[in-house]
Amino acid sequence: MKKIGFDLQKYIEEQSKYILERVDDYDKLYLEFGGKLIGDKHAKRVLPGFDEDAKIKLLQKLKDKAEMLICVYAGDIERNKIRGDYGISYDQDVLRLVDELRGYGLSVNSIVITRYHGQPATKVFINKLERRDIKVYTHESIEGYPSDLDAIVGENGFEKNAYIETTKPIVVVTAPGPGSGKLATCLSQMYHEHEQGKEAGYSKFETFPVWNVPLKHPLNIAYEAATVDLKDVNMIDNFHYEAYGKVAVNYNRDIETFPVIKRIIERISGKESHYLSPTDMGVNRVGFGIVDDEVVREASKQEIIRRVFAVEGDYKKGLVDEETVNRIKLILEEVGLKKEDRVPVMPARNYAEILSKREETPEIPAVIAFELPNGEVITGRTSDLMDASSAAILNALKTLANISDEILLLSPMILETIQRMKRENLHNKSATLTANDTLIALAISAVTNRTAQIAYDRLAELGDIQAHSTVLLNRDDDQILKQLGIDITADPVFPSNKLYF
Repeated sequence: MKKIGFDLQKYIEEQSKYILERVDDYDKLYLEFGGKLIGDKHAKRVLPGFDEDAKIKLLQKLKDKAEMLICVYAGDIERNKIRGDYGISYDQDVLRLVDELRGYGLSVNSIVITRYHGQPATKVFINKLERRDIKVYTHESIEGYPSDLDAIVGENGFEKNAYIETTKPIVVVTAPGPGSGKLATCLSQMYHEHEQGKEAGYSKFETFPVWNVPLKHPLNIAYEAATVDLKDVNMIDNFHYEAYGKVAVNYNRDIETFPVIKRIIERISGKESHYLSPTDMGVNRVGFGIVDDEVVREASKQEIIRRVFAVEGDYKKGLVDEETVNRIKLILEEVGLKKEDRVPVMPARNYAEILSKREETPEIPAVIAFELPNGEVITGRTSDLMDASSAAILNALKTLANISDEILLLSPMILETIQRMKRENLHNKSATLTANDTLIALAISAVTNRTAQIAYDRLAELGDIQAHSTVLLNRDDDQILKQLGIDITADPVFPSNKLYF
């Protein structure tokens, strides 16, 4: 049984209370959301007991008081930036966010395109939104932002940005990822509110790093590992210590920009800000939800190892530079871990080595190992019939359902029909069944096969399983495993010498 280290209900109560306290100080509060608003799988992994949708459920409780702005940087649309966890582009993620937010009953005010200068792909995206009756605002780059106060608060600064009409006391500003212009949008809105004689405030809804957990706690180090490509570094908030004599953890970008942001807010409002530190600006009660520190420490260490595999894989694909790889390795050494401390790694590699010797092939065999909740490790390998993901899923389901390995779950006729369709009708060069093919075949077989139905009913138990592959997975299998809730890592090895991966 999975150990719990985090009290979700306590966290939601604490976080809600502090947000409402901030709202009481202003006519309107612009609340910037740091990290993922929906589907925060990092938080779920490092804080066992955390709900990956906890933040959006918290906002749902405040929906009568809150509306949403979604920011996206035009440059990210132009270069088709991909959100790694979902495998979709940032513009597609904006559409997904709108649907998700509406599904929770939250009001989406508009989309803000930041640093827009007529980029062609962004213009197409704006047209797409407006033809679906979604309001779109565009903000240009501000020369000298964020250091040149005279320019920022002048006619060529926030003044030229369109004012976004809002109606509720809390305006939540979110985005598909970092660098989307959330802070600048909040400050721009504060400027326009002040010009209209309204009292507007700014705060940041934060999760990581956790300010009241030690700097070198694995939980905070795991955040550094998760943002290694952004070169974020956790630091002691010196402003907080000087103001209160208390140690608080924040990260370099917030600490470095705090004096500038504070001055901008003071210039806009015409009075001294009551924020004395970047930690003051944040609303972060995560630390108060930790109920078992040891469980959180262990979960965070495993997340660090997962991040090492992810970065090495991205380097192999040409997505990150060598400096990022070296930095993630230093983080791993800092916590005294090695990649083999992840349970399914060695069983997968050992089985692949046995297969390699048996088949005398120069290529590393594709093997996936699943670590089941009871600690048992199940493996699957690629064959002419199905790939390693498919084999591992079926073997795990058989084990969970106590079905003998000799019993066939899938009808050979169904499998042959799928393979023939892939080969003859879809003209695929490989007819090997993927995880998606296999799950569809299982669902069909479950209709007439009682044993297949028993295995199918165990699919939900694959959630939170730890897995490792000896080769990099194709995007489809990777996404299917993640949708099942399986935490998969992979050695940075391509499955073959073919270039179209």
